[in-house]
Amino acid sequence: MKQREHLTVKELPVTEQPYEKCERYGAVSLSDAELLAVIIRSGSPKERAIDVANRVLANEKRDQGIVSLYQYTMNELMQIHGIGKVKAIQLLCLAEISKRMAKATYGMKVRFSSPETIANYYMEQMRHLKVEQAVLLFLDTKCHLIRDMELSKGSVNSSITAPREIYLNALKYGAVYIILLHNHPSGDPMPSKEDIITTKRIREAGLLIGIQLMDHIIIGDNMYISLKEQGLLE
Repeated sequence: MKQREHLTVKELPVTEQPYEKCERYGAVSLSDAELLAVIIRSGSPKERAIDVANRVLANEKRDQGIVSLYQYTMNELMQIHGIGKVKAIQLLCLAEISKRMAKATYGMKVRFSSPETIANYYMEQMRHLKVEQAVLLFLDTKCHLIRDMELSKGSVNSSITAPREIYLNALKYGAVYIILLHNHPSGDPMPSKEDIITTKRIREAGLLIGIQLMDHIIIGDNMYISLKEQGLLE
């Protein structure tokens, strides 16, 4: 008789089945590994789904724990024994859903009037990026977010040195204020000389048409620097 190659979640003992545990005690009762095992569903040859989940969470090349999901690429996930293309996509989508839910929840009726509020809103979205990304925020008279837009990915300073495009979009969306954000993949949010020069140029252009650049915030690894707080927008 041919030996089964995979153990599914349902083939585990009842006391170890995340589905039954969730049904009886709620999803909050599941460990991080058990939550991932529900998504992964089946393990690799001769091991359980939860073993694969633990391997995802304990990868020595990234932060250990559930936050490691934010740091994986699709190819990196597929290099983990037991994770194929479909499971990698499912895990990436799970991470993205969690980011968007956190962002949407935090953003409800939030006034974008302080650097800390703004940095908190975008921190999880931007702190794990492996390349620089610039984001432009459009705000109304009460500092509520009208919308945001990605200015660039890869080379930030070259993309935000054209104030014309920035303010054309600000006028298009009826913005009274704008805020610039970008991340430093190194994790260190200290502004470069070019960051400062570019910011001042954009601010001066806005003064001519009556749209104020409120701040330029640089996101690092769970930290940020506000050029306004640093006195660099005077």
